[in-house]
Amino acid sequence: MLYPVYVHQQEDSAYGAIVPDLPGVHSAADELEQLPRMVQEAVELMYDGETKAPPMPSPLSVHLNQPQYQDGFWMLVDVDLSKVNTRAVRLNISLPEYLVGKIDQAAAARRMSRSAFLALAAEHELSH
Repeated sequence: MLYPVYVHQQEDSAYGAIVPDLPGVHSAADELEQLPRMVQEAVELMYDGETKAPPMPSPLSVHLNQPQYQDGFWMLVDVDLSKVNTRAVRLNISLPEYLVGKIDQAAAARRMSRSAFLALAAEHELSH
């Protein structure tokens, strides 16, 4: 889904990014080429665990003449909303008791639920 992203840079600083259609989603990167990845990450973090899906993007023209967006430039960033699916699906799985104990310890150390830890582990494994 293509979202308008406002990009600004102050002298001797990183590029800042604001996604007006997703309030609270801000990011930054030292290199302009890194911004799409950083925006994706910011969207995923912002909507992690939310029950409501992110709003759909509005046309760029809606934002062009707003005074707070006059000193930078615009990018359209393709945000993969499938990575921010907020609908949980209940699973019934069986694991060895010792493994559940290890999972619970690791999750607690990261201040995560068991489900969040397992989801993160699965994402990590699937990305390789």
